[in-house]
Amino acid sequence: MKRRAFLKNTSVSGAYIGLGGIFIESCAAEQRQVTILHTNDVHSHIDPFPSNHSEYPNLGGVARRASLIETIRKENPNTLLFDAGDIFQGTPYFNFYGGELEFKLMSMLKYDAVTIGNHDFDNGIEGLFAQIPNAEFAMLSANYDFSNTLMDGQVAPYKTYTLDGIKIGVYGLGIKLDGLVTKKLFKETKYLDPYEMAQDTERILKENEACDLIICLSHIGYDYQTEDRPSDLKLAALLNFTHLIIGGHTHTFLDKPTIVQNRKGLKTLVNQVGCYGVNLGRIDFYFDNRNTSPQAKGISISV
Repeated sequence: MKRRAFLKNTSVSGAYIGLGGIFIESCAAEQRQVTILHTNDVHSHIDPFPSNHSEYPNLGGVARRASLIETIRKENPNTLLFDAGDIFQGTPYFNFYGGELEFKLMSMLKYDAVTIGNHDFDNGIEGLFAQIPNAEFAMLSANYDFSNTLMDGQVAPYKTYTLDGIKIGVYGLGIKLDGLVTKKLFKETKYLDPYEMAQDTERILKENEACDLIICLSHIGYDYQTEDRPSDLKLAALLNFTHLIIGGHTHTFLDKPTIVQNRKGLKTLVNQVGCYGVNLGRIDFYFDNRNTSPQAKGISISV
């Protein structure tokens, strides 16, 4: 769906996806809506692509994304905005400012949380740490142990939000850094098994934090058909409580979320919106008055 068409009709198209149990039909006044917006692998693309670009003519740019996000927030104030990693590296803006501009602009757009991608270490862990004062959003990773690094205490495994009586838990996962990032850049950062950490964290969010909606920000990749390595599709099938996985790393363009059956036989959504900020992901969750059996709709919107 193109941005112009979306602005004319901001209700999300497509069928409802029931995420568990039996959905109790209720009138619109009794339903509560939470909107999740997301990006991934923006790679320091601040400006839109030029009109003569072979793949993304006139698409992207932080200013256009900001306008679109503002429109959606006016439609539904119960909106959260996330990023699934690889914020840094890809244009001269990063080479010159070292990530300062990216974090400042994301703070202006009021991102709520991000996870950390492999390219976010490209200026070393010292470079990432130096930009923390410019980040007015949470940095989340449940499977990167930063305890012996400068980043100790700067990254949390998860964060919770409450919107209109609905409690939302969000956690982050990162890809294995060995082979992607040189040791001197990530130093003593320890990589923990993402499947195990996701299962532990979603259980905490469900049982200890009593979250109604659980979201994973993942930078492990959508799918690897020829390789046996962790992926979002495999992760979704192993989980029990996570409703949505917002992915990154593989630059996968999805028009709508992929539906995966989890260990309980319920539906988990997996979404990713390509790269370079040319798309904005939108997932709308609808809850009944008991906060049970949420319904969802999702699309990718051209920016």
